[in-house]
Amino acid sequence: MSVLDSIIEGVREDLAKRRKPLAQIHEEMSEVAPALDAHAALTGLDMKVIAEVKRSSPSKGALSAIADPAALAEQYQRAGASVISVLTEERRFKGSLADLDAVRSRVNIPILRKDFMVDEYQFFEARAHGADLILLIVAALSKSQLKDFFDIATELKMAALIEVHTADELERALEIDPMIVGVNSRNLKTLEVDPAAFADLIPRIPSNLIRVAESGISSRRDVEFAQNSGAGAILVGEALVTSGDPDLAMRTLLGRG
Repeated sequence: MSVLDSIIEGVREDLAKRRKPLAQIHEEMSEVAPALDAHAALTGLDMKVIAEVKRSSPSKGALSAIADPAALAEQYQRAGASVISVLTEERRFKGSLADLDAVRSRVNIPILRKDFMVDEYQFFEARAHGADLILLIVAALSKSQLKDFFDIATELKMAALIEVHTADELERALEIDPMIVGVNSRNLKTLEVDPAAFADLIPRIPSNLIRVAESGISSRRDVEFAQNSGAGAILVGEALVTSGDPDLAMRTLLGRG
């Protein structure tokens, strides 16, 4: 069993424990404010940052305790983040929907629910907790699931970040006419990082789409490499939460330090 398969197995088990009746989750959805426009937030000439609230990872283990995820998200927003990513997977990333709630209550920019979306219910759940953007990992989904889940997110007025790490996955992603495509330099099945994926895959993404570089970004040089490959946005977590000064770390990545 690959790392990705193991994570998904745990996600399904945890979801089964917290699943609410559909009528209840739909009622909760109706009580939240409309989704913010993540596409607009990630569009522009300057490099955009999706800054991540991330306590742990399968590859590195514990990264930061993050006792107050909302305070960290506020720091990110003040430092110029365009979107806040909140890990909600419990077992490997030590996140939760409570983190999403806390962040939503304190920032006024779009929020990405970062999780392994493998069940229709999770999309209703994401919107009920105030998410504006969700992640769809092509490696974790069948062709029909990818299309169906993208359509569900669209119907709920949420944006979708479609994540790929191979040319075959990118081909599948482009078939659904996405607006945001991310290239993850980390292979989720082996956890190996290959930054060359940015130079290989990002130029293949049509330039009218929002192109995001994900994983393995820890220095100004990494950002420049991603930008030169065609990325207009970066998703960064580890480099920020382990820095001791997220504001300075973000300014350094963007060449403003």
